[in-house]
Amino acid sequence: MLNFELMFRLRYLFFLISITVVGQEFTKKDSLRGALLPERVWFDVHYYHLNLDVYPDTKLISGFNDVHFTVLSNSKVMQLDLFENMIIDSIVYHNESCKFFREFDSFFIKFPQNFKVGEQYKVRVYYHGSPIEADSPPWDGGFVWEKDTNGLPWVGVACQGVGASLWWPCKDHLSDKPDSIRVTCSVPKEIRFVGNGNLESDFEEAKKRISTWKVSYPINTYNVTLNIANYSHLKDAYVSNLDTLSLDYYVLKGNEKLAQEQFEQVKPMLAVYESLFGPYPFWDDGYALVETSYLGMEHQSAIAYGNKFMPGYLGHYPGNMDFDYILIHESGHEYWGNSVSMNDIADMWIHESFCTYTEALYVEKIYGYEKMLEYLVYQRDFIDGGSPILGHRDVNKEGNSIDMYYKGSWMLHSIRNTIENDSLWFSILKDLTLEFEKGSCDGSDVINYICNQSKKDLRPIFNQYLSYSDLPLLKYRFKKQKGVMHFYYKWDAASELFDMPIHIRLYGEKDVRLLPSAKYQFLEIENATQTDLEFLDFLFLYEKKRD
Repeated sequence: MLNFELMFRLRYLFFLISITVVGQEFTKKDSLRGALLPERVWFDVHYYHLNLDVYPDTKLISGFNDVHFTVLSNSKVMQLDLFENMIIDSIVYHNESCKFFREFDSFFIKFPQNFKVGEQYKVRVYYHGSPIEADSPPWDGGFVWEKDTNGLPWVGVACQGVGASLWWPCKDHLSDKPDSIRVTCSVPKEIRFVGNGNLESDFEEAKKRISTWKVSYPINTYNVTLNIANYSHLKDAYVSNLDTLSLDYYVLKGNEKLAQEQFEQVKPMLAVYESLFGPYPFWDDGYALVETSYLGMEHQSAIAYGNKFMPGYLGHYPGNMDFDYILIHESGHEYWGNSVSMNDIADMWIHESFCTYTEALYVEKIYGYEKMLEYLVYQRDFIDGGSPILGHRDVNKEGNSIDMYYKGSWMLHSIRNTIENDSLWFSILKDLTLEFEKGSCDGSDVINYICNQSKKDLRPIFNQYLSYSDLPLLKYRFKKQKGVMHFYYKWDAASELFDMPIHIRLYGEKDVRLLPSAKYQFLEIENATQTDLEFLDFLFLYEKKRD
């Protein structure tokens, strides 16, 4: 065992003890994956060039990745990540092999020299192997090796959550997006590789087809993707006041007509999103949809589309709202997730809550406000409530994988109605996409921004929905005193100082806004019975209990 390997193993043992006391269920493997340990923080990756050969018949990949980084502080040991089932052949720096050792799904490189702070360097990692396969993509991450109806390979990958390092070596932490990436991939010549960004080169050599794609914007490592199949390429364009955005659709040969009809939804959708959140955030890389064998994933500028050209979610949708769910949802992630991104997967609600709420805003723009409320009621039926939305930080542990969507959407709807100023609310949403565009942030950054812009302390409301599994409970009772009905109400909520308003309707026509607290208050209602009071449950998310 190398001396530096022994030293770091001992140090990680102490780190593991500290997180075990707090988290109990988490392991050293989790902390290596999720924490910003010293071997990760001294450098900033600004560019990758991934160069691969993909062999669909044997389900193997091999190649190398050039990691270009800027030195932030002095160190000689670098942590990168690659799943332990993948084989590292060698690591080269300045044409010399580097010593390294592996620890679960991470590896540590011992460089032969000190680096200069502020300077840029490159290290190359050669590797090969059979990446883990996804049992149920995209929810279960991994490679997808399928064949089309003609028996040709149809290959994809989805790795959000589990991590890009399941198939390529990188600094696999959400806080460090590379500024750009180039992917060169060699595949059998009867099929083609479609990647993120723009196609730089594409040629045949012997029995291979070699393509290079370049992303010119910051990108989450899990968004880097491979799509390999017998694709047809359809082109279109979206014109806005700013410029012309290229639209590229890659679908299996034979599906061209289906795609042309289904993807007519794209331009109206982009117009809606531009009105809500500003211009499409990756303009120079274009907008693309790529047909996949799995349902979908928000791969930046190369969105995975597997909804089979059907309305709704594989043909299921509420009312007459028959838009393509995968198209609308995954495209929303270009703003929420791909541009505005989380630092830690514990805050995955930044991606999913805002994107699921974006569906409702899309419905409002296309179908109207009442239909938006109907759509939200549809979403509410999926709320789980089994555990909090927030995950555990520094161990790559997300929270409730259902409620971060639907409960999170309703949380934002409730915040909108708490602010009670739509002009301000929509201004906040648009400004939020600019404040954190193409970067990464914590959930607290997003919450503080909304509080500051709205000039309201909304933290107790966010805290209730994010940190606790239970919904806030409104307790109420009726009491008649001297012939006048008194309506008593209060909050029973886990979040301290929880003060979300509610709306009620009296006599079927008069709407009243109430501000419950942790103590009972009452409202006198003249000439009324209990049936004259209606809770407007479509504005806020809570449960009710009559005392």
